[in-house]
Amino acid sequence: MAKKIRNPYRAWRRYRGRENTCTTLHKVFDYATTNYAKRVAYQYVDGGQRYTYAEFRTKVERLSQRLSRFGIKHGDRVAILSQNMPNWVVAFFAATAYGRIAVPMLPDSSENEVSNILTHSESKVLFISQRLMSKLSEECKKKLTLVVDIETLEFIKKNQEDFKCNGWVKDPQPDDLAAIIYTSGTTGKAKGVMLSHRNICQNLAASFKAQPAFTRDRFLSILPAAHVYEMNVSTLYSFYVGATCYTLQKPASPSVLIPAMKKVKPTIICSVPLIIEKVVKNSVWPTIQKSRVLSWADKKIPRILHWFIGRKIVSTFGGQVVFFGVGGAKLDPTIEQFLKECHFPYAVGYGLTETAPLVCNLMVNGPKKIGSIGVASYKVDIRLDNVNPETGEGEIVVRGDNVMLGYYKDPERTLQVMDDEGWFHTNDVACMDDEGYYYIKGRLNNTILGPSGENIYPEEIEQVINNLEGVEESLVMERDGKLVALVKFNDNVIDWDQATEDKFFENLENRKKAVLEWVNKTVGKNSKIGEVDAMKEPFEKTATQKIRRFKYKDSRGDEPDKPKAD
Repeated sequence: MAKKIRNPYRAWRRYRGRENTCTTLHKVFDYATTNYAKRVAYQYVDGGQRYTYAEFRTKVERLSQRLSRFGIKHGDRVAILSQNMPNWVVAFFAATAYGRIAVPMLPDSSENEVSNILTHSESKVLFISQRLMSKLSEECKKKLTLVVDIETLEFIKKNQEDFKCNGWVKDPQPDDLAAIIYTSGTTGKAKGVMLSHRNICQNLAASFKAQPAFTRDRFLSILPAAHVYEMNVSTLYSFYVGATCYTLQKPASPSVLIPAMKKVKPTIICSVPLIIEKVVKNSVWPTIQKSRVLSWADKKIPRILHWFIGRKIVSTFGGQVVFFGVGGAKLDPTIEQFLKECHFPYAVGYGLTETAPLVCNLMVNGPKKIGSIGVASYKVDIRLDNVNPETGEGEIVVRGDNVMLGYYKDPERTLQVMDDEGWFHTNDVACMDDEGYYYIKGRLNNTILGPSGENIYPEEIEQVINNLEGVEESLVMERDGKLVALVKFNDNVIDWDQATEDKFFENLENRKKAVLEWVNKTVGKNSKIGEVDAMKEPFEKTATQKIRRFKYKDSRGDEPDKPKAD
């Protein structure tokens, strides 16, 4: 039998109909569960929770009815604190599809953060997994109407006097609030980003334009679903197109990920740069360097070798990946150049929680410009503000249906980032080439003013440092009028267990000197660093693996004092 060829025009017509129909999450829910009823929507990689679209609809409807019986109505906040699982999405739609408001929380949130979010959002319901119960304080638990075990959907806490069956719901409108997503980013000041149904549905449409997906696709969810990138570009997008989304029951470590990928053979994965960078730096490049044959091939026939390596990397990710999305932080240009030469199907995107998140994107089969975040996403307007005439650099400002309603209960900070024409000021500095491709330079609030008034972007210096052998990660900051680099060396390079021995200090000083000399030889004169401090522990990071810079504002490293000679 001849292989059936998909008609692209038919697929496009169906997509256009979906975009025009699915203007709220209630309509997305109704469309997907009606049109893809027999297909599998969500399931664990290793079995357990599993729902077809029809079963998913029934589960969500019954859960919504149970919430209504306890008076949880349209506009009430429903918090979710859990690792990824099919029931996470059940809880999300039981809220948003009926006019309630979801409040997703990252599973690595501290007890204090959980308490603050529940209090600030005035949530009445909390869906929580058993492994995170310790983060729910008794004080917060008392204030909640319902606490639900998300794994079984059974009530942990309920008040029978609230059983009045008066929780009226209604179909939400596009501009109704759908979710409040709290983010501290890298600044430490938590904000509740208010995303409307229009914001989220616009992002689903933009995701399809950036990377069309269909019912045959298999998504593997490896980032926290509570983060807007994973939630909208993976977890909800798979539902939007009738695909299957697989989730892990354990944290996404290499020992868990590799078997899962071999089993699922995902076609679409949304990731952060750190994952693919570790694969290349810790596995691929060392293998080439250790082999005389591969080293020779890398010099003499690099195109053939890199093509072969690209196929091996695809095989590592299950063998059928057609889209490996990279977002949440900047991809190392050296790694990106290598991936391009390997013809690995990666694509870079740029966005923020406040823009639901897509702002720019590169396509897998489109032009690959190293270091670029791509062009403006579907139906997103972008411009650069306060452009430096010499460098062409300016702040990215965004307008479109993807831009948030504002920060919850925080009009002052909302006015700081949004003007009355609807432009959102991202705080990211970029430049643009003649073809409309944007290149991020750094964050405005991270920018260091040099002695001659020039802008110094620490992210660019950190990329130079991170490419050095033996360096795991770094952070550049200003201290006492000079640039200082905090560097986390690989544990196999610096053994902190030997911190009392002379050879430890000699090795550490040599490594620091090598970093200092290499950076100052590589960067411009205004970006030269004056000191290198070593970090013992990895930097504390956000869900998308960006360093929480505010935590290290006054840090001087973790180096012990060298013992004095007798």
